[in-house]
Amino acid sequence: MVSDTRRYGASIAFVSGLYSLWSASMASRMVTSGWLMGLLGVVVIVHGAVLLTPYAERLGSASGPLMVVYSLVMLLNQALLGTGMMDDGSGMGMNGGMGGSAMTAGMGWDAGMVALAVLMLVSGVIMTNGDPGDTTGGM
Repeated sequence: MVSDTRRYGASIAFVSGLYSLWSASMASRMVTSGWLMGLLGVVVIVHGAVLLTPYAERLGSASGPLMVVYSLVMLLNQALLGTGMMDDGSGMGMNGGMGGSAMTAGMGWDAGMVALAVLMLVSGVIMTNGDPGDTTGGM
């Protein structure tokens, strides 16, 4: 039987993974950020699918920490984009603006990605620590 915790983790993984893939596909050209989000999206979707199968038992207690790592990669990527330290493939340049002006730096933030990364972080922490209210045996 699949616990509620695993179903919740899988749903967060599916939504986050699909959003990461969509976000990567929207870049006008593939750059490091796009490749990172695309690859991460595929890995997160596969992880979410595994959480709904008996193979999740093979992951054991690694599933929660993996979700935390995925979320931290997503948040780091957004921080780098938001500060202009990484190109997002939008054609805006490395500093977030056509001329690299300070006025447009930080336009790379994606609030949806940040929100999903925070949800994934919370999900990973819950999966790592266990849900005391879950009577189905946790993971």
